[in-house]
Amino acid sequence: MRHNTNIRLYVSEDLTENQVLSLDKEQSHYLGNVMRKNPGDQLLTFNGRHGEWLSEIIDANKRSVTLKALEQTQPQKTEPDLWLAFAPIKKARLDFIAQKATELGVGHIIPVLTRRTIVDRVKTERMHANAIEAAEQCERLTVPTIGETLKLEKLIDQWPTDRALMFCDEDLSGDDAYSALKKYQSAHWIDKCGILIGPEGGFDDYERELIKSQPNTLVVSLGPRVLRADTAAISAITLWQAAVGDWSVSQ
Repeated sequence: MRHNTNIRLYVSEDLTENQVLSLDKEQSHYLGNVMRKNPGDQLLTFNGRHGEWLSEIIDANKRSVTLKALEQTQPQKTEPDLWLAFAPIKKARLDFIAQKATELGVGHIIPVLTRRTIVDRVKTERMHANAIEAAEQCERLTVPTIGETLKLEKLIDQWPTDRALMFCDEDLSGDDAYSALKKYQSAHWIDKCGILIGPEGGFDDYERELIKSQPNTLVVSLGPRVLRADTAAISAITLWQAAVGDWSVSQ
């Protein structure tokens, strides 16, 4: 059942009936000063564990807002087990990737340093904030986790043996992504997957061979046009979701 409120907030505390929630300074400012909400007003809350809850403001002032959880509006749902590993890019486009990956259902995001990566520092706190905002807006019940920034060699060395690695090769050495994903869908291991997107200059030959040496690597092509890194990431996630994710008619 949906309620007449357009505000959703991510909270870290448990959500159970009559649970009292003390919001942080930023959320309190947003509700009290930006949205002009008062005691008695209602909103939706979620924490990634206990579904979505209708909550009511029970106390509000300039510095703090307190809520009480009233009733569950959606139970917690299982989401696709999809990771995104990508070479960091400029700040605005990094924000874009965090937001859109969240909207498209990615569960874990990993910044990866390659030999041609221009950006060498990533503010993971900023990425997490962007992911939270996107999850609040798109009615998602979880927020993606943000992994530590890894060098490509370490990423490959630590890659789980039970997780497929969808390598989006700019050299067009693989089959088209959708066909390749549908082909391997029957093997089931593609349902637990990570997508790897390279930097603006692409992977070098050493890196390409390193990635392909990973046992569960699926080499795919994203088409004949040269895509920016953020466009490639969104395209790859969309293709995975359409082929084997929760957009697939077979799910």
